[in-house]
Amino acid sequence: MVEIELDGKKVEAIEGSMIMHAAENAGTYIPHFCYHKKLSIAANCRMCLVDVEKMPKPMPACATPVSQGMIVRTKSEKAIKAQQSVMEFLLINHPLDCPICDQGGECQLQDLAVGYGGSTSRYEEEKRVVFHKDVGPLISMEEMSRCIHCTRCVRFGQEVAGVMELGMSHRGEHAEIETFLGQTIDSELSGNMIDICPVGALTSKPFRYSARTWELGRRKSISPHDSTGANLIIQVKNNKVMRVVPLENEEVNECWISDRDRFSYEALNSTERLTTPMIKHGGEWKTVDWQTALEYVANGLKQIKADHGAASLGALVSPQSTLEELFLAAGLIRGLGSDNIDYRLRHAEFEPAGQVRWLGTSIASLSNLDRALIVGSNIRKDHPLFAQRIRQAVRKGCAVNAINSIAIDATYTPANTALVDFKYWAKTLAEVAAAVAATKGIDAPVAATVTDAAKNIAASMLGGERKAILLGNAAAHHPHASSLLALANWIGQQTGATVGYLTEAGNTVGAQLAGAQPAQSGLNAGQMLAGGLKAVILLNNEPEFDTAAGTKAKVVLGQAQMVVSMSPFKANMDFCDVVLPISPFTETSGSFVNAEGRLQSFHAVVKPLAETRPAWKVFRVLANMLDLPGFDFDASTDVLNKITGQSAELGRIPTEKLSNLSTLATSSAIDISETNIQPVTAAIYQVDGIVRRASSLQMTADAKLTRNALQEVNA
Repeated sequence: MVEIELDGKKVEAIEGSMIMHAAENAGTYIPHFCYHKKLSIAANCRMCLVDVEKMPKPMPACATPVSQGMIVRTKSEKAIKAQQSVMEFLLINHPLDCPICDQGGECQLQDLAVGYGGSTSRYEEEKRVVFHKDVGPLISMEEMSRCIHCTRCVRFGQEVAGVMELGMSHRGEHAEIETFLGQTIDSELSGNMIDICPVGALTSKPFRYSARTWELGRRKSISPHDSTGANLIIQVKNNKVMRVVPLENEEVNECWISDRDRFSYEALNSTERLTTPMIKHGGEWKTVDWQTALEYVANGLKQIKADHGAASLGALVSPQSTLEELFLAAGLIRGLGSDNIDYRLRHAEFEPAGQVRWLGTSIASLSNLDRALIVGSNIRKDHPLFAQRIRQAVRKGCAVNAINSIAIDATYTPANTALVDFKYWAKTLAEVAAAVAATKGIDAPVAATVTDAAKNIAASMLGGERKAILLGNAAAHHPHASSLLALANWIGQQTGATVGYLTEAGNTVGAQLAGAQPAQSGLNAGQMLAGGLKAVILLNNEPEFDTAAGTKAKVVLGQAQMVVSMSPFKANMDFCDVVLPISPFTETSGSFVNAEGRLQSFHAVVKPLAETRPAWKVFRVLANMLDLPGFDFDASTDVLNKITGQSAELGRIPTEKLSNLSTLATSSAIDISETNIQPVTAAIYQVDGIVRRASSLQMTADAKLTRNALQEVNA
């Protein structure tokens, strides 16, 4: 540590850090544009010029290292005059279009111009004009004349997203930020460029010209789309979600969110929303009130139970549902005498209910790993924010190893990759275990040939200190999932690595805590989708897209006597008998548990649309109609207290409830044989009903690739 004098105060700073860092720690604001705490230092805007004693001219605070005894003045006449001169230079070519600019009201340039800009301009020549660029459906570059060349967007792409999609061409007054060769911006994190742009050069294309920032209410929420549990600020106007931006949480999503979290809100305002209960009568849908719909469902469940027994009832529930909704769904089914409930819609193997599967480490620790082994995951598309954390670790020297069936663009170079067909994943992991055993001179858990690829992965995992073995969505959905976990645990024990699942959805961990899977005698999702049930409740899912059965699920469920779909959208209507409009996460209170076991609760940010109702309330009323005990809840917080027993301290699930230990009794139970059942995973913009109905996301390059792939399969 060194000590400097900052505006007359003694301040300690880390040796080698910059004046800007010392000022931030001391709570002193220095105006800036190009500096961002998560990006490298560019020092090209010069707005942060400060007066440093014994320096012949003002120095940029973001690029000047501190030294012992340094005296810095940020508000001296010399510093202020330098900053005013820079502001005058920046405003020379900036267009006077603040009244129509989407950035108006939250623009750094606008704010600083008030303090450091002049009341008149000495510049009389014509301002330069930069032509707009079409870079895709998410980001608008219509007003690039506003750009001040801070290069934040360029550095974000290179350093965080891992894809250099923007760059600066030409020099001087001809300099422009652009994509080269007319390409689009396709990164799954691209929307963060909008947030970090200090002017109105990059704006949100879906939000463009739809509201002014001072008209918007701001409410906190949590994303349901993947297991990060990204913290959100949802901005609303007239009871309508208008925009979604990140809420900074360094331990979860830092200051970033994925495009999936940012732009999926479009679906909430789409014509696909279901706004009133409906019952199919004589092959035609009839609109009814809630009382009629719920009485129809309750009477149907009673009758089917009486005719066919409780075992003929079941529920398929989505892990994107809240903890409270899943708990009450499980309570309703079990109250009727059935154990047929499951959230594992895409799984091929179903282990007995037991300890809760989770990440095995904290999300923040992914940024500081020395070694990682990722099995069965396109992590960049499945978990964009986890992927960028692992990229951070790679930039610090982490060696990432992977076992997968296809080569993926991971935005970093893996140390070792074993590309094998999915049917050989267990065998390949067994080979890695054998290589570890051979190196350590111990017995391997399963006899396997040691290949060169296995040797390289084993050697890598035996090095370093902070290590993790991460099983992806495809590994969790694999027919040999339990064997993959058992082998991963053995390798983890021998190499000192943590073992965990990346986990699929926003509440996959919570679904296990809520008991949304069969305990003993019940049918799992695979068995329910194979047929035999007479009454099925679907919560927040569309079996055609959200289950391993795919289109076959429609045929099977169409044979049931009664199918009830609880969804915010007009979904499943070709084979359902009743559709009930339930609230999406923006219109209900509830909780999600993310991959690391962090319990995060949220409130509704807007009122339920039309006749939409929160699903937890629907289950409560339905249970009361069925005379089931234990459903006397007045608020979602009452349900949460029932689940956690008020034991979830500091927003975390007790560690004794979380475990990734294998359920296989002996190593002889590990199955490394070939399998022809391919694991089913969802593409990045097909993960749930909300994302599938977000029009801008469905126009992206990733969505187009998915559609093309599906067309090839169908052909």
